[in-house]
Amino acid sequence: MEVNQIINEHIATAERLKTLEPAIEAACKLCTNTILRGGKILLAGNGGSAADAQHIAAEFVGRFVKNRKSYPAIALTTDTSALTAIANDYGFDRVFARQIEGLGYENDVFIAISTSGNSTSIIQAVETARAKGLKIIVLSGRDGGLLRGQGDIDLIVSSDTTARIQEMHILIGHILCEYVDESSF
Repeated sequence: MEVNQIINEHIATAERLKTLEPAIEAACKLCTNTILRGGKILLAGNGGSAADAQHIAAEFVGRFVKNRKSYPAIALTTDTSALTAIANDYGFDRVFARQIEGLGYENDVFIAISTSGNSTSIIQAVETARAKGLKIIVLSGRDGGLLRGQGDIDLIVSSDTTARIQEMHILIGHILCEYVDESSF
């Protein structure tokens, strides 16, 4: 594949993202209202999506652009002791669900990231978040997979290319952070 072809594919995927604008705006408002109510944002994904979860959480806790107070966000992908203990004792499919059992509360939001929408560990985390009363934002791609319709807000990137999906997930994450930054607290 040529560089120009990759760039054009990225641009075309970003253009299709415009169809999600109302849902992205709803996700922005949900995250803002969650923080205003004293809730936190939990995020999880596997592989590249784990890196995306960590990136977005870091933008909330540190800062995105503005110097402002820290916002409560936790990437459930970062605690190696918890991840390995839970995987050992309960199986890898429960690594995020088990953390949501202990850390998630009704006024929190869980951002579930899976490019395919079929990651078992993310599906189980969504089920646990739903049972605990958390609001759920699903970031997926392709046709949404098994996660389609499982979020309060589903943001399904219209692409079959994992890299393009992940690029749009980071763009969505940055939009969330910028929106929250611009909201007056």
